[in-house]
Amino acid sequence: MELFFSAVFGFALGSIPFGLILTRAAGLGDVRKIGSGSIGATNVLRTGNKGLAAATVLLDAAKATVPVLVAAAMWPGSEGIAAVAAVAGHCFTPWLAFKGGKGFASAAGALGALAWPALLACAAIWAITLFVSRISSVSSMVTVVAAPIVVWALGYPQVIPPLLAIAAIVIVQHRANIGRLMRGEEPRVGSSAKP
Repeated sequence: MELFFSAVFGFALGSIPFGLILTRAAGLGDVRKIGSGSIGATNVLRTGNKGLAAATVLLDAAKATVPVLVAAAMWPGSEGIAAVAAVAGHCFTPWLAFKGGKGFASAAGALGALAWPALLACAAIWAITLFVSRISSVSSMVTVVAAPIVVWALGYPQVIPPLLAIAAIVIVQHRANIGRLMRGEEPRVGSSAKP
């Protein structure tokens, strides 16, 4: 039952579409109608409002961090399930016909709660990859794929299975980005996106 409660709580909190809520509250309309159509921070940034994008990152990360911490306190041993469920909730939110964000910020929040030293290392990987590629999707995918290796190297083997599941979800959510990368059409950071 502990795993069930952890999964339900993680999915429910993860499903809150903060990007959409914030942009609508700010009078910027439906963020799903611009850029990639995602509710995540990268697409919120395409509205031109950096403050809202930063808030979206923090809230999307927090909605995965909180379930992991609660699971650790109330249902020890179910933290990994809470992490995966929170990321899945963000990516497949029932409030938006099971469509959501790409999952990277939530994945980062989950990693921070599961193994914070690994989050610091992965943040460096993300920053370096973004600096080199100037493509947000590339840095996100490289980082989630690297995360299981990082936690193994830092001595957190118990975190590898949930991170593999999270990486799979995030990669699946980036399938359109992968297609654009293969065609050479993926926008670089700082470039304008067509609605």
